[in-house]
Amino acid sequence: MSPLFHLLHLCDPTLPIGGFSHSSGLETYTQKEIVNSPETMQLFLNEILANSILHNEAAFISLAYDACIDMNWDRITALDALCNASKLPKEMRTASQKLGTRLMKIFNPLVQSSLSNQIENSIKNKELYGHYCILYGIYAHELKIPKKEALQGFFYNCAIGYITNAVKLIPLSQDSGQVLLHEILPLLEELSEKALTQKKC
Repeated sequence: MSPLFHLLHLCDPTLPIGGFSHSSGLETYTQKEIVNSPETMQLFLNEILANSILHNEAAFISLAYDACIDMNWDRITALDALCNASKLPKEMRTASQKLGTRLMKIFNPLVQSSLSNQIENSIKNKELYGHYCILYGIYAHELKIPKKEALQGFFYNCAIGYITNAVKLIPLSQDSGQVLLHEILPLLEELSEKALTQKKC
């Protein structure tokens, strides 16, 4: 099976894990009319992708993927614990864990590897929090998706999720949303390259 099909499945915005319901503050920004146009929405995208997602979720994906290459389970659990500690609001921690659990329920039966079984058992035994970005990196590796493409797919998934919410919240026209997506693609490429070479923390 081509890794491309696995990537499309893993980062599909319609994957039933509940990601669409998490706006990362966009709802508040639109209510306060800070984000109220295609221009301000593009600024929001630039800021959250480059200054938050890159250094948090994308970095953990990159590092978890590397830990799988090294077959370093201790590294995976340490990254998961660090990810948990980095999400200070309880709501963010809970959301990330729920997304991870739902991702596991979808992909564990499909992957069926020793690592995927270890993940499920560790989460059940509360030895692993199971944050979404950690599990995304692991499943990307287990599905033999190249790391760069896995990161590109992740950033694309983030961008399309925010844009879909913006179309409803601001609201924007569907055409404006597609223009935004097209204009943000070079940034997604740039950020994927940066995340690819994430240094170990």
